[in-house]
Amino acid sequence: MVPEAAGAAGTTAGTASGTTEDAALALGDDALVLSHRLAEWAGHAPALEEEVALANLALDLLGQARTLLTMVGDEDRLAFCRQERAFRNVQLVEQPNGDFAHTIARQLYFSTYQELLWEQLAAGDGPFAPLAAKAGPETAYHRDHAVTWTLRLGDGTRLSRERMQRAVDALWRYTGELTRPVAGLAGVDWAALAAGWAERVGATLRAATLTVPEAPARAVWSAGGGRQGIHTEPFGRLLAEMQHLHRSHPGARW
Repeated sequence: MVPEAAGAAGTTAGTASGTTEDAALALGDDALVLSHRLAEWAGHAPALEEEVALANLALDLLGQARTLLTMVGDEDRLAFCRQERAFRNVQLVEQPNGDFAHTIARQLYFSTYQELLWEQLAAGDGPFAPLAAKAGPETAYHRDHAVTWTLRLGDGTRLSRERMQRAVDALWRYTGELTRPVAGLAGVDWAALAAGWAERVGATLRAATLTVPEAPARAVWSAGGGRQGIHTEPFGRLLAEMQHLHRSHPGARW
């Protein structure tokens, strides 16, 4: 049974309190929501090649989401029948696509985190190891795609660099939540993951001639409530669109 609001995920390295189902729900929601965001580019991508690439990324993430949500219960019910506060995805993945630079910055941040997470989980023998072994190569491609575009836009024209820097800065506040322990997820060294994330993302941004944002000051708001079911305003609209057909025709089969 999926709770409407879960407890905090914890702040220390190691395993936060929770069950395997809690962890599967959180990781599954990350993949599901980002898959929907990327699918929104269908018919709107800046080039046909990118239309295909982004659709493939979305399908990879949807496949991960299905595997993870099935570990919790009925995948369709979990995707289409839950209320907003029952979703456990990080706030980064629900942010609107914005322009292409925003989509790329979001993808760079998330795929770097996900690649490092799958690497650690695949090396263990826990319940997520089989999925991590399969999803690892997919995510490596996701990150390579994001890195390539970050370099092209950051080290491109004056306008492309300005837009990429704006995207990097705008989404930075949502990145701290990525490296906080996930309830029920064992076998992850969160300190090592955070250090690896900062190193890889920083190296990419510097190679793209972009400025790496500083960690937000304590007085500056930063994201952190997604795992507890607290989401940003755009998520409600995303959920309404994603769930509309299922809720309008309950029980329909194709």
